[in-house]
Amino acid sequence: MTSLHHLRDCLGDLDELERSVKHGIDSMCGKLYRAIDWQRRFEADVSHELRTPIAGLRAQLEEARLHPADIDVDDLLERALNDVGRLQALVDDLYLLARLQAAAQPAEPALLDLGQLVQSELAQRTDRLDVKVRADPGVMVPGLEARLRRMLSELLDNAQRHAKTRVLVQVQRAAGTAELVVADDGDGIGEEDRERIFDRFTRLDAARSRDRGGTGLGLAIVRNIAYGHGGQVHVERSPAGGAAFVVRLPLA
Repeated sequence: MTSLHHLRDCLGDLDELERSVKHGIDSMCGKLYRAIDWQRRFEADVSHELRTPIAGLRAQLEEARLHPADIDVDDLLERALNDVGRLQALVDDLYLLARLQAAAQPAEPALLDLGQLVQSELAQRTDRLDVKVRADPGVMVPGLEARLRRMLSELLDNAQRHAKTRVLVQVQRAAGTAELVVADDGDGIGEEDRERIFDRFTRLDAARSRDRGGTGLGLAIVRNIAYGHGGQVHVERSPAGGAAFVVRLPLA
C-alpha cells in the first residue's frame, strides 16, 4: 500500500509539473506572438511614414520633368528640401530610439540640476508661446545631459504644438523623486488615450496630426529616456485643461 501511495504521489507531481510546463510554454508563445505582431505593425508604420514624404518628393520631380517651363524652381527646391528634412528627422529619431531601447549608455551619468537644465534649454529656444517656469532650487538628478535635454525638448515641442495661449514647466521634489511637469492649455488627452500616446507613430486626431510637425516618435523617445534614467512618465489633465506630462526621476 505504501508503494501504491508513493506511486500516486509521484503521478500527481508529474501532472502538476506537466501543467506548470504547459502554462509556461503557453505564456512564452503568447509573448512571442505579441512580439511578432508588434514588429509587423511597427514595420508597417515605418513604411507608411517613409512613403508619404518620398511620394511627395517623387511627385514634385515628375511634375518638373513633365512641365519644366511651368515650374518655379525656387518653390520646387523649397518643397523638396522640406520633404528631405522630414525624412532626415524621421531616420534620426528612429536611430535614437533604437539606441535607447538597446540600453546603450554613451557616457557616465553626471550630477545635474534639473531646474537649471530647464532654464538653459529654454534660453536656446525660440518658441511660439512664452513658457512660464516654476523651479525649486537644487533638485539634483544623476543623468546624461544630452538625453535629458532631448527629453525636455520633445516635451516642450509637444506643448508648443498644442497649447492655445501658454505653456508651464515645473520642477520640484515629489514623493521622494525629482518631478518635471510640462503642461499646456490645449485640448488635452482623453483618459483612454493616455497610455497609447507614448506608442510610436501614435496620432490621436486631426489636432495632433502630421501637419502640426513632429515625426510621431517624440513621446516614445521621452518614455525611453525616462526609463533609461530609472524614471517614469505619464500624462494627466493640466489645471488649465490641457495635457500635463509628468516625469519622475530618481533624486541624486
